[in-house]
Amino acid sequence: MTAATDVIIDGLNRVKDNVHAAVEGLSRTQLAERLDPEANSIAWLVWHLTRIQDDHVADVAGTTQVWITDGWAGRFALPLDNHDHGFGHTPKQVAQVVADAEMLVWYHDAVHARTVDYVQGLGDVDLARVVDLRWDPPVTLAVRLVSVVDDCAQHVGQAAFVRGILERR
Repeated sequence: MTAATDVIIDGLNRVKDNVHAAVEGLSRTQLAERLDPEANSIAWLVWHLTRIQDDHVADVAGTTQVWITDGWAGRFALPLDNHDHGFGHTPKQVAQVVADAEMLVWYHDAVHARTVDYVQGLGDVDLARVVDLRWDPPVTLAVRLVSVVDDCAQHVGQAAFVRGILERR
C-alpha cells in the first residue's frame, strides 16, 4: 500500500458509510420513489454507483464483476442485461430498478470488499499504469480509481438528498 491507496480506500469507505445511511430503514417503495417522472430513485442511484464501481474495478483488475460471479444479477432479477450498469438509462429503465435496502447494502458491501482488497495490493508503479488510451492524456489506474470514488460520492450524495426530501414530505 501507498499513501495514494490509503486515500483511495478512505474515499471508498466514506462512500460505503454514506450508502448505508442513504438506504437503511427505507421501504422498497420509498427506495423506488422518484421526485418527478424523469428523476432517479434512491434504489437506482445506489445500484448504479455500485454497478459502475464493480464494472470499472473489474475491468482494471482483469476480473469478472461481482454482479456476475457472486450471483447478484440473479438475486436482483432486474429486467436488464447482466452487463448493464445504468449509464444512459431512460426514465423507464430507471423505474425498473427496484430493490430492498438490504440487497442494495449487501451488494455494495461485496463490491466494496473486492475493491478494497484490490486497491490494498497496489503500489506506485501499478497506479501509474495506463488503463485507457481513449483519452488525451491517457488515463492511469490512479486516475480511474479516483474517478470511481468521485462518481460514487456524487451519486450517494444525490441519494442522500432524495432521502432528505422524502423524509420531509
